[in-house]
Amino acid sequence: MGQILAPLEYVVSKILVAWHTLLTGIGLPKDGGITWALSIVGLVVVIRVIITPLFIRQIKAQRGLQLLQPEIKKIQEKYKNDRERQSKELMELYKRTGTNPFASCMPILLQAPIFFSLFRVLNGVAHNHKAPPGFPHDLMQPANDAALFGAHISDTFLRTDSGAAKAVTIILIVLMSLTSFTTQRQVMTKNMPPSAGNSQFAQQQKLLLYVFPLVFAVSGVNFPIGVLIYWLTTNLWSMGQQFYVITFNPTPGSPAAIALEERRARKAAAHGTPAPAPTPAVDPTGDALVKQPPRQRQQPKRKTKRPR
Repeated sequence: MGQILAPLEYVVSKILVAWHTLLTGIGLPKDGGITWALSIVGLVVVIRVIITPLFIRQIKAQRGLQLLQPEIKKIQEKYKNDRERQSKELMELYKRTGTNPFASCMPILLQAPIFFSLFRVLNGVAHNHKAPPGFPHDLMQPANDAALFGAHISDTFLRTDSGAAKAVTIILIVLMSLTSFTTQRQVMTKNMPPSAGNSQFAQQQKLLLYVFPLVFAVSGVNFPIGVLIYWLTTNLWSMGQQFYVITFNPTPGSPAAIALEERRARKAAAHGTPAPAPTPAVDPTGDALVKQPPRQRQQPKRKTKRPR
């Protein structure tokens, strides 16, 4: 696994060092915990900006799945005794509407190798004398000495006797759980149309609402504080992105979409202009799911000759 992640470790190290150089250049201490913590935040910013197109695809995929839930439910009911035919019909539905159910997982899957690469870099700084790929040897000691609220960035809950490190770890895990819960809950309560309320998609979202905090609690004690800072920053970024989407580009038919139309109507009334038309429900390909009936071609009228 080390050889597979080595190129990513190199990239992660270079980004961290670049941010560290920038921050020390404006006066922050070389071995300061705040310097390395902000460098990790900078790493998150770079990664999230790079994968923004994938986030857009994720939003479109989630929206498409929400809007397709009535059709998905019909197929599941119709072929509940024939799993093979059910899967085939669902695949045809996804293909016909241009919906990729796996696109919603891409940002998480893509960040997993980066997450473990950062873990290996910080673990290498803490326990090895050899610098990780791309990490200057002269920064090894400053990184290892960096402390935030009395806790070293490379400290792990299960591998330290420091009470400060344990306290910081617990606080970070609690904050990670809260941000994850808040993000997932605002999607379920504000950005999900009524048609998806009792669907399998909704049940999966409810499950994730409680699974993610549990995962953070169980796995967080095994990771360095620096990795937890990365994780928390990623959660905050995701929460901000979801808030923006729900506020300005919600799923049609959802409570957030209704609230947006009401805000637009109030704004239009205040300016004395007509209220904008409601946004139609569309699938990820951009086609309206509720299509307007085609207009009939108007036949030309024959001109009758007047009798002379």
